[in-house]
This record gives sequence, structure tokens and C-alpha cells, in this order.
Amino acid sequence: MPSLEELFAQVDAQREEIIALEQALVRIPSVNSGFMPTGDETPVCEYIRDWLAEDGIQSEILGRTPERGNIIARIEGTNSDAGLMFMSHTDVVPVEEEEKWRFPPFSATIADGRIYGRGASDCKGLLTAQLYAMRLLVRNGIQLEDSLILCSGADEEHGGRYGFGWLADNHADKIRAPFAVNEGGGTPIDSPSGLTYLLGTGEKGRLQVEIEVKGVSSHASVPWQGTNALYTLQRVLQRIEAYEPERDTETSLFDHLSAFAIEHKPSAENVDEIIAEVETENPRFASMMRALSRMTLTPTMITGGIKSNSVPESIRLTCDVRTLPHQSDDYLREQLDSILEGIPNTTYEIDYMAVPNSSSFDTDLGRSVQRATAAALGIDDIQWVPAISTGFTDSRFTRPLGTVTYGFNGSHPDDDPMLSRAHGTDESIGISSLISGTKIMLALAIDILNGK
Repeated sequence: MPSLEELFAQVDAQREEIIALEQALVRIPSVNSGFMPTGDETPVCEYIRDWLAEDGIQSEILGRTPERGNIIARIEGTNSDAGLMFMSHTDVVPVEEEEKWRFPPFSATIADGRIYGRGASDCKGLLTAQLYAMRLLVRNGIQLEDSLILCSGADEEHGGRYGFGWLADNHADKIRAPFAVNEGGGTPIDSPSGLTYLLGTGEKGRLQVEIEVKGVSSHASVPWQGTNALYTLQRVLQRIEAYEPERDTETSLFDHLSAFAIEHKPSAENVDEIIAEVETENPRFASMMRALSRMTLTPTMITGGIKSNSVPESIRLTCDVRTLPHQSDDYLREQLDSILEGIPNTTYEIDYMAVPNSSSFDTDLGRSVQRATAAALGIDDIQWVPAISTGFTDSRFTRPLGTVTYGFNGSHPDDDPMLSRAHGTDESIGISSLISGTKIMLALAIDILNGK
């Protein structure tokens, strides 16, 4: 088997091919609006299937509906059991106000060392790195002890009901492995004590709360004959705005603040003070600490009323809620009951989009990720901090299957993560991160699957 240094040299030599693969994937507009029909992920899967077939890598496309495929590929090891799964997703969020983009959002234009396009960083960059790592494993004749699975799912951006959620319910045997690496972590973060990577070990829960406010309809010219639900809604919004969530420092990040030269022992009583001290020099890390030290309740949409000259008798307020891993459904209900106490004619419903979930930080996969990253970057003194993602990913479907799943995309330490602008205008990925990610995925597969 070639040495890691020789394999990394191949990655560098094939830089243009890696870029071309990323561009090809971005140029397939697999947009998921959340409302059927949408997504159209199957063309991405078909492109991947044909690309993998060039090296004899077999794959299959499975889908709840024909147009929303999930691709699963596999490199067989000497053992029949899988040892690692590369995870990603093929759908992308819609583009708003395309005229604000520097380049057309599906052009995959290269500028300033970056590839611009919707999905470039979320999540086709990770997919590109994983695919190219598989190609190099095969082309170099590397024999793995355990098998390597690649699965890129549909519908991640709207809950996974056509993607990993559907696969976990219907084809769990095809995605079952002891370890998996996915999006949701792996970006470097500023630290006074040296290069520090956040390893995504878990995720906050995501719930959608629908608050319904009732009134009594009447003609708008005689509003006193009715009860305007909008006025009651105003009270609800004021309560939510004034809500102070309970502070909590139980997530694993707060056990590692010394890596960021924070010597105070964090607690519910002092965490806001610590955040305020950090915010001036490191606003990104301060924002992360704020999100991971409390539940968030955010009003996002309002619907109601039937006509401009009628007093509305029903208003629906939609709220996004993100819970910490140990905060239960009952906890959320207690908070909502307290917020809405004394406001008449209000009810609410809770819909889970993602249950809080996490994997242990101290695992063979964690140690393998650390070794692979050190080798790929040529840096030995990297600090590692476990972190809970404020968003959610498909990892919540694999962890209940017994799979230790980490978020780690292998961004290059010189690539500013703020430039990725996932879900935003001018989304992009640094080419340096595309290359470092490929090297790390390649080294990770060899390390944990005992490649020879």
C-alpha cells in the first residue's frame, strides 16, 4: 500500500479533478422547498452512480418516491461487516433573491480560492471529499479489513422523511455500521492555545410549536362587536420576547473551556458573564456558547385572518424551538405553560422535527479522526473539543441504530468558516477545505478500517 504521504500527494496532484467533481454536483439543482413535489435528488444519485462505476464501485439508488433517491455505495472489506459509513445529503435549500448573489447560484463559479454555489458547503463539499477518497482507495488497491459504506440521503433539509429517516425505518441493514462521519462539525475555531477543532458529537433537538389564538369575528367597521385575535397574539409575542430561558452548562463543550483560555468554571449563574467576556474577541464562539447554554424559542411565522375587512378570529403563530439533549418534551410544556399563563383563548401543539441526540466523545472513531486530521494537515498539537450542534442533521437517525456518529467535514485551518454562508447568499466552500477534507476522509477510512 502507498504511504499516507504518497496518497496525500495524489490528492494534491488531482486537485482539478476534485474541483470538477464538486462543480458537477453543485450544478445539479436538487432544491428542497419542503413542499412536495420537491427535492429531485435522484439526478444527483444517478451522476454519483455513474461516477463511481468508472472505478467498479457498485451502488444502488433507493427511494420512497422515484424522484427522491438515496444512493448507497460500498467497498467490501475482507470481513463482511461494515466498519464505517461516510454520510452526507444531496438536497439543498432554496435560493432567495438570486440577484443578490455574486455569481449564479448553480454555476459553481471559482473565485478567490472558493467554489460558489448553493450546496457547495452544505453538503456537496463533504460528499465530494468522501467520493474522491473512495476512488483513491480503489485505484490504489487498498484492501480494507471492514467494509466502507457511502450513503448520501435525500430530504435532510426538511426532516429526512424521504432520506435517512426512511432508510432507517425500511433499510436499516444497508446503513448499519459501528461508526459514521457526517456533516455538523469539523471546523476550526479561534483559540489562544493553538489550533482547535470542534468535533460534532451531538445535536440540540428541533421542535415546531404551533400556538393558536382564538377570538370572535366581526365586521372590521364595528370591531367592538368581535374579539380581535391579533391583540391577544400581541400579548403572546411580548411574553415570548421577555422569556428568559433557564441557563444550563451540562453540554460537553463547557467541560473544555480551558482550551479557549477561559479559567472560570462555568455554571448557570456565571455563563452569561463568561459569554460577555468572550464576545468582543471571539463573537462566533460566544454565540455558540449562548446557544448551547439554553433552550431557544423563536417566533418565525404568522398566519390568520380571512379578509381585510373582517376582524380575525383565529391566528396561528409558528415557533422554532431548540432543546438541549437532556431537556424533555415535558420540560418544554412546562416552559410554554408558564409563558402563556393567564392569556385567554390560546392553545398549542408540539411537533418534533428532531429529538436531541449525541455520541460519546471518547471512542475509537474519535481517536481515528484525530489521527487522520493530524496526518493530513501535518500538525500534531491539535486540540479537540466536543460540541453539540445548534442545528440538526441526519445523524439523529443513525445514533439510535447504535452507530457512533460524528460531525466532521475536515475544513482547512486557514479557511474562514464564516465564508461558507450555508443556507445564505453566496454560499461557497474553500478549495483548501475540499482538499484537506479529501485527505482526512481517505486517512480516516484507512486508519479505522485497517487498510493495507
